[in-house]
Amino acid sequence: MDKVLYPKMIMEALETVTYAGTKKNVVESGMVADTPAVAAPQKDGEPWKVTVVLEFPRDTDPFLKSTVKAAEAAIKYYCARNEEGGTSNDVEVEIKTEFKSAPRPEVGQMLPGVKNIIAVSSGKGGVGKSTVSANLAIALARLGYKVGLLDTDIFGPSMPKMFDVEDERPYAVKKDGRDLIVPIEKYGVKLLSIGFFVSPTTATLWRGGMATSALKQLIADADWGELDYFILDTPPGTSDIHLTLLQTLPITGAVIVSTPQQVALADARKGIDMYRNDKVNVPILGLIENMAWFTPAELPENKYYIFGKEGCKQLAEEMQVPLLAQIPLVQSICDNGDAGTPAALSSETATGLAFINLAQSVVTVVNRRNKEKPATKIVGMNK
Repeated sequence: MDKVLYPKMIMEALETVTYAGTKKNVVESGMVADTPAVAAPQKDGEPWKVTVVLEFPRDTDPFLKSTVKAAEAAIKYYCARNEEGGTSNDVEVEIKTEFKSAPRPEVGQMLPGVKNIIAVSSGKGGVGKSTVSANLAIALARLGYKVGLLDTDIFGPSMPKMFDVEDERPYAVKKDGRDLIVPIEKYGVKLLSIGFFVSPTTATLWRGGMATSALKQLIADADWGELDYFILDTPPGTSDIHLTLLQTLPITGAVIVSTPQQVALADARKGIDMYRNDKVNVPILGLIENMAWFTPAELPENKYYIFGKEGCKQLAEEMQVPLLAQIPLVQSICDNGDAGTPAALSSETATGLAFINLAQSVVTVVNRRNKEKPATKIVGMNK
């Protein structure tokens, strides 16, 4: 069969391919970077060769693969339909991709300006892990360090409320050829959370892949800059989010938050085991006993051990890790968290001073860890 193809025919085929990012076809969207190249067969039996270059906004475009497949299928179908007796096998299609934004850095090179990455974890929910994360970040900033805080709890983000920035919306800047999210900055802490991008009153009904993709964007597509400490407020338990963090970032160490209660300590052991797993090997920097005792405002000298006494201290001794702090349960911690004015903003209260002391302890154990142990390696992905 004699077949003749022209670039115009290829463009007509591409006009039938919709790009989901704009809801227009790839030609209208300005994604065809150059005139399609068409090469005739050099001998009988060989196919025509068509080369098309499509330009996407960025290399992480969620519609890239589906658009490329649709473009290839449309060209083959169009060419076969417009030639009597022709088939899709008469045409060999190559779709090349280019990007308006520079590609995302490779894993291991995503945060070149960050010195220490600290994961704040707990085996279970309800132990005050996010409260500890927020106050630790603020206390480190008050000590003069450059601090970033990432709320990695995709399904239950709380940091925007705790920092009283629920109405803030991060914007993007062009830097080194990439569009980067600028973190919200308050109390000396750079902050990002999925809570800035979703409705606070609507449940986030995402599958695991969508959640981990969003998390990677908050890490790699943000302008974190130079940081002494990058705090990761992780969700409760052990999940896809934790695995994504371990496969994406070389975590300097983890701190485990628990109440003295035995049921919480049982789950804390699981959290410790996750980081100490042979395939993970993230050092445990220490334990934090939150809600160690209850002290009423009218009786500041009194201590009531409503969740048990020194359970975390005993677990720390058992696991041979430091007990970094014992944080009391007082009404002001809850009130300050709800008001967006975390306790660490003031060192004149018992709780504020406790968080400042915690930050100093974290600095000490991190310095010791960096001196005595090699850098943490990113966990390899299973093939």
